[in-house]
Amino acid sequence: MLPSLVIFLIAYALMVSERLNRTAAAVFGATAVLLLRLIPYDVALQTIDLDVAFLLIGMMIVVDILARTGLFEWVAIAIAQGARGNPMFILLGLLTATGILSAFLDNVTTVVLMAPITILITQILELPTVPFLILQALFSNIGGTATLVGDPPNILIGAQGRLSFNAFIMNLTPVVAMCVALIFLGVLLLMRGTLRTTPELRARIMKARPSRAILDPWRLKRGAVVFVLILIGFMGGHYLGLQPGIIALTGAFVMITFTRSNLRAAMEKVEWETIVFLMGLFMLVGALEHNGLFALVARGIFSATEGHLFATALVVLWSSALLSAFFGNIPVTIAMIPLVQTLIETTRMELGLEQQSELFAHYVAHPLWWSLALGACLGGNGTLFGAAANIVVAQVARRNGYTLSFRDFLRWGASVMLATLALSSVYIYLRYFAFSPL
Repeated sequence: MLPSLVIFLIAYALMVSERLNRTAAAVFGATAVLLLRLIPYDVALQTIDLDVAFLLIGMMIVVDILARTGLFEWVAIAIAQGARGNPMFILLGLLTATGILSAFLDNVTTVVLMAPITILITQILELPTVPFLILQALFSNIGGTATLVGDPPNILIGAQGRLSFNAFIMNLTPVVAMCVALIFLGVLLLMRGTLRTTPELRARIMKARPSRAILDPWRLKRGAVVFVLILIGFMGGHYLGLQPGIIALTGAFVMITFTRSNLRAAMEKVEWETIVFLMGLFMLVGALEHNGLFALVARGIFSATEGHLFATALVVLWSSALLSAFFGNIPVTIAMIPLVQTLIETTRMELGLEQQSELFAHYVAHPLWWSLALGACLGGNGTLFGAAANIVVAQVARRNGYTLSFRDFLRWGASVMLATLALSSVYIYLRYFAFSPL
């Protein structure tokens, strides 16, 4: 157990400190546990979740095809004009659009597309750009929490927990909507006196023609049809026995064919570095699980909480959130999944429940999975390094001459993280434990 833990910690430290490219660190770590025979090669291969890889590849291709049509630029300009140039309404509109798009696309791609448009609008209206960008990153993470495909931690959790697209919507979308309402209220109270512009600048925004943003209407119409079919596939795939990964990958190639897109160009847009990074990390965490670390930690948590299910859920929620804030929510999620699986199994045996029973799923397994999803996704808002979307927004800001510092992000992010986690704690208790028969 100790050698695999040491290798994992070294690789993790290299990733977080950025002394070595995170993908290289994950691959070197995976190679080390294999060379030292800390996990058999065939077992290591089994730890790699191909459904996660297929889902990410498919959605990356889909988003790239839609992005080439100018859809996202049209959305941003339409929001600004719909708000009649009112700065507060524009901010709330951009945040709403970011949250919704992040729920059905991945949040990193959403901010890559929306952040430059946001910068342009704030420049035209002479508004403070950095707060807009920080809030946009926060809302991309909150919106991405609502569905299976919105945020990488949910993709990982859905695959390992065998949770359907509909299950994420039914269980996480309500609390995400509450979080959005809470943060909207905070934004209105804190920023209502700071967002001002002139009638002349408003008139400039109103002169823009959103239709000119659509570069390829024919491809947009066809791509939108396929995207709707992919979403329908996500919702019905559970009943057909199809995993989200194969639906996304098949849908991506259908979209390439139906929109007559270039296959090679589409494949080049896939972030292969991210896919390889996840494979290496899967193997690293698999070695820890193979050597019994998560079983040991799970017993410790179960002993500390004395088997109290709500207390265990709170430990999962808050520990995953705090770790995600400082170490990044993707590696933390991969590390936490085996721990949650062991906690679920330990609880099942203690309570003497059948693994397939509806009672076990509703009051034991699912609440712990939702706690991990909420903790990892919302915890990513805690610091600038908590989620990939945060770093991407900071990079976009830097390229456009704005400095988004760690301190600036922390001032907004930490407050949002704590507020949404507190609300999530109440939600988890009321929905899963207040009336639990266990």
